[in-house]
Amino acid sequence: MRFREWFRPPRHLLLILLLLTVASVSALFWSGWKLTEQESAVEAQQHRQRLEQAADRIAALLRASLAETGDRLAAIAGAPAQVATKAEPGAAVLLVITEKSLTAYPPGRLLYAPVADPAAEAPAGAFAEGESAEILQKQFDRAAGIYARLGGSRDRSIQAGALMRLARVQRQVGQTTLAAATYTKLSRLEGVRVAGAPAELVARHALCDLSRDTAAAARLQKDLLAGRWALTRGQFDFYRTEAARLAGHDADPGEALVLTEAVATAWNDVQRATGARGQMTVWTGDIPWFVIWRVAGGRRAVQFERPESILQDLAVEPGTIPALLDEQGRTVAGRRPAGSFAVRMAAEHQLPWSLAVTNPERPPGRVLTARQRYMLLGLGAVVVFLLAGTYFVARAIRREIAVSQLQSDFVATVSHEFRSPLTVMRQLSEILALGRVTGDDRRQKYYDILVGETRRLQRLVETVLNFGKMEEGARQYRFEDLDAGEIVDAIVAEFEPDMASSGRRIELTPPPGACPIHADRETLTLALRNLVDNAFKYSPGEPAVFVEWGCENGGVAIHVRDRGMGIPAAEQRTIFQKFVRGRAAIAANVKGTGVGLAMVSHIVRAHGGKVRVVSAPGEGSTFTIVLPVKE
Repeated sequence: MRFREWFRPPRHLLLILLLLTVASVSALFWSGWKLTEQESAVEAQQHRQRLEQAADRIAALLRASLAETGDRLAAIAGAPAQVATKAEPGAAVLLVITEKSLTAYPPGRLLYAPVADPAAEAPAGAFAEGESAEILQKQFDRAAGIYARLGGSRDRSIQAGALMRLARVQRQVGQTTLAAATYTKLSRLEGVRVAGAPAELVARHALCDLSRDTAAAARLQKDLLAGRWALTRGQFDFYRTEAARLAGHDADPGEALVLTEAVATAWNDVQRATGARGQMTVWTGDIPWFVIWRVAGGRRAVQFERPESILQDLAVEPGTIPALLDEQGRTVAGRRPAGSFAVRMAAEHQLPWSLAVTNPERPPGRVLTARQRYMLLGLGAVVVFLLAGTYFVARAIRREIAVSQLQSDFVATVSHEFRSPLTVMRQLSEILALGRVTGDDRRQKYYDILVGETRRLQRLVETVLNFGKMEEGARQYRFEDLDAGEIVDAIVAEFEPDMASSGRRIELTPPPGACPIHADRETLTLALRNLVDNAFKYSPGEPAVFVEWGCENGGVAIHVRDRGMGIPAAEQRTIFQKFVRGRAAIAANVKGTGVGLAMVSHIVRAHGGKVRVVSAPGEGSTFTIVLPVKE
């Protein structure tokens, strides 16, 4: 039955409102989700288009950069008279190769060369006589004389060869001081070679070995790692090992050794290349190197550089991250892309590597655009307004339902209240009219009952009519100067007949002096009468109701106290509303209309005062009317 009641007016309106709200909110959420999904798809498409356009621009810039580098290398290779003094921009090293020479720019960048230095060295036959006396005949003095004589030659290569052999003989015979002096003289001969190595390097190594000077060995080591001399790989490894042994530690060669190894790795491929141009990627460990060369007029210009430097020189759009990938999928330069990215294949776009471009600052589907945020904000506002409107409408409907229920209860209660005196009056009137009353005492008793019921019915009607006028604001108040005691005395006089027949009483506690007020006599009497009448009704087993009045805190307070059933705290906030009755009163079948306290509150507020209650179940209630003092 309770379920069916929800489909009866007016409660079915709540269910209809709830269903409409759920449907509307669901439709809004579905629309917002679809619009957001559509916006995300559009944003993803736009993001993809931006990536594709960025990839095309970067590919074009990369092709232009490589073409410009190739043109510069072709100019270097095709102009034999041109002397390069530095590497090209971004290059780690530039090699200019002819049939008879290999030159690296800038000088000292390579630690060793893939081919031997063609620098002049004295023929071995120039020292045949001295070597015969030294090695075969063991005539060291004679050999030293021959080498000393050759050491004065004007030919620097013969001079260098002779000094090296003279120092060797002097070391063999134990003349270390003379040998050191000879090696020192040899170290000053730059640009000549002895025993296949630079004379300066041979002499400095020998001096370090003779003196065991670790500082000199450290300087030798530093010059080796700075690429001071043109060496083969074997010579470099030998002298680096020796320098580390003599210095007591091995210095880190850094990227120079990696670059030199890359040149050595690519050397054979570059030499075997038959075309006028070429390019390749060389890996030394996990470090990639880009090699590009041009051939013209018998000269070959080869440039080694890190692919990363090529990307750094490109004018890339902010937020866009390019990456270069080789055929095996290894990252040559840049950061390996994640998520959405655009790819340009090497073969299709004439690039040395495949190009992948991404933009993590605008990942599609992860970050809401400003348009999406505004759209969701608007939908959220609509949903909030819809829910708020539903709440207030539902609240109003619930209030109407409550008022409707209260009105129904009020009509039923008033009907019952009216029916009781009317029934009594009808029965007694019929008995009197038919002459069925046998004695004068009984007839007088019936007349007294009729008068009491008529008075009761009159009060009910006046209460309803007065409350209706007050609700409509049609009640006219006639304020006059009164004393609170006058109102109390009037109420006591009204209740005296009933108290005399029932044996109950009103105990008064008057103040020592007058309590002047400015009030409407009729309505204030009506309000106080309701409070006293309620006190009697809700304390049926108690003989007395207590009324006390006096001046309090700048006002006049009238207290009506009983020792009845009391009012729970939860109901004390609602009993002053119209048509509301306490549960205890309903359970005890106490007669009432539910408008008395509402009318009291209305009258007191019209007088500029307030009414309050202090009560507890089983301990009685105290209602207090507080009115302003007449000035």
